[in-house]
Amino acid sequence: MTSQVSSPAEHADGAVVGEQRKPAGAKDVRRLDRVIIRFAGDSGDGMQLTGDRFTSETASFGNDLSTLPNFPAEIRAPAGTLPGVSSFQLHFADHDILTPGDAPNVLVAMNPAALKANIGDVPRGAEIIVNTDEFTKRAMSKVGYAASPLEDGSLDGYSVHPVPLTTMTVEALKEFSLSRKEAERSKNMFALGLLSWMYHRPTEGTEKFLQTKFARKPDIAAANIAAFRAGWNFGETTEDFAVSYEVAPAAHTFPTGTYRNISGNLALSYGLIAASRQADLPLYLGSYPITPASDILHELSKHKNFGVRTFQAEDEIAGIGAALGAAFGGSLGVTTTSGPGVALKSETVGLAVSLELPLLVIDIQRGGPSTGLPTKTEQADLLQAMYGRNGEAPVPVVAPRTPADCFDAAIEAARIALMYRTPVLLLSDGYLANGSEPWRIPDTDELPDLRVQFAQGPNHTLDDGTEVFWPYKRDPQTLARPWAIPGTPGLEHRIGGIEKQDGSGNISYDPANHDFMVRTRQAKIDGIDVPDIEVDDPSGEATTLVLGWGSTYGPITAAVRRLRTAGENIAQAHLRHLNPFPRNLGTVLKRYDKVVIPEMNLGQLATLIRAKYLVDAHSYNQVNGMPFKAEQLATALKEAIDG
Repeated sequence: MTSQVSSPAEHADGAVVGEQRKPAGAKDVRRLDRVIIRFAGDSGDGMQLTGDRFTSETASFGNDLSTLPNFPAEIRAPAGTLPGVSSFQLHFADHDILTPGDAPNVLVAMNPAALKANIGDVPRGAEIIVNTDEFTKRAMSKVGYAASPLEDGSLDGYSVHPVPLTTMTVEALKEFSLSRKEAERSKNMFALGLLSWMYHRPTEGTEKFLQTKFARKPDIAAANIAAFRAGWNFGETTEDFAVSYEVAPAAHTFPTGTYRNISGNLALSYGLIAASRQADLPLYLGSYPITPASDILHELSKHKNFGVRTFQAEDEIAGIGAALGAAFGGSLGVTTTSGPGVALKSETVGLAVSLELPLLVIDIQRGGPSTGLPTKTEQADLLQAMYGRNGEAPVPVVAPRTPADCFDAAIEAARIALMYRTPVLLLSDGYLANGSEPWRIPDTDELPDLRVQFAQGPNHTLDDGTEVFWPYKRDPQTLARPWAIPGTPGLEHRIGGIEKQDGSGNISYDPANHDFMVRTRQAKIDGIDVPDIEVDDPSGEATTLVLGWGSTYGPITAAVRRLRTAGENIAQAHLRHLNPFPRNLGTVLKRYDKVVIPEMNLGQLATLIRAKYLVDAHSYNQVNGMPFKAEQLATALKEAIDG
């Protein structure tokens, strides 16, 4: 569940978690089951770094966690303005959680813009830590504050901690030969130190990180560490923070194994490398940088030791062209992009359909149309993935559900591409790409064997007894054609986008042959072996099914848990395979009186479900660039049950 605690010492249901008092003279320590913290400031204030470091230490401590980075698209948005606010939200707990949380229990606001942009999400009674040094008349007027919110009573319903972060950071660093401007840049480390004390986070990892990050600038490394320690010491000594909090490790949440914190894009990168190793094929990435997919290019470029080759192309079309060429040459070809790039790549995806070569097209969806909202999330490329090509050009579509699941989704996409000789579209999104959660590192013997058999010689005998190689002679089970590596003696064959003759692969304009080839390519996709969809319906008495896909999994599951806790019967199912659909999906849908489909679009999956299964699916849609909130979904689903 992701319902919020009503105060720092209470469960969502109001039950006190427990309080442990230290010996006389020491501060009180209260135990919590969960906390949601949001760091917010200018895009140049280092909020993403601060949040990332707090997350890393929380992961090493053993809490379950989920994060939501949120930042402007501009490299350096206007300082002190609402559009320039960057934030990082972290939800961590002593038990299984599914979302970054609906609303923060603690807001760290580095300036007036950060406070104004985020105060609407903060529930009454929550703690707000504000950097008072930035609340100047000019800074406040820039975001529309006629009077200081720290003095006009507008924050009376919150537990406000005014802290002169900038002044204290500069004072802590006065022994270093830094200018005031340089010293001020470390104020995010002061804030991180304070929050690390407040929630008993480990500190060794952050200090090692800073030493490594600024290894070539030891003075800067030392200054940041000093600021970090000063923040910790301030929390320990000030009377304004009379209580610190403990959130125990999630000892019973995870199966036994080795875990690390991982983002969706990093998990996807590792999944691609694992797939190439399991297939015993070199991995080739042809890509053009685009938010929020660029991290995959950055990460894969670091792994040449695993046979990974990365090519930063001059544009989207060149990127996929190079990847398809690599697939023709016997590599696991991959191209990464976001929605606008998929549009540009569509012709080459169609060529890959015609050539029937394995190719992974990874779309990290973002808000659209056109350039849209580069740093915000959406899942509105589903119909583009399904139909965004000329002619009948069917392509399998796979979607991960969580950041860690991006690893498994990448391997599954590779399995389909290699076994069925087809391009595959993988639909992640900005929420998954940048968000993070604990991930159990799998043993290699848990991964599937993806090795393929390349064509070795002739595979067809002509009427006159001549043995020849037919590039479009198909496997009777998968309908996949042979994969012939260029340069293999006797396997010369023609490729191109013009229609092929069945079997021989020669150019053909014959109407009957085109009809046969179109239907065969469709039958190949329809025949892909995908697991049945699993339904979570504990009571077996639910009449309403909530069906989701992609990153809505966390909010949907959290909402369903809330409703079940309140005594409601509701079933849940989540799709990984969107083309083809699982074979039992139609049967599952007909079991329920109502089917509700929440999506971060205007009803694209609902459109497909209605068309294919003639089910009166109800859409619940959001397109504001942010993921669903659990409470919001729970309310909508309760209305659907009662309606």
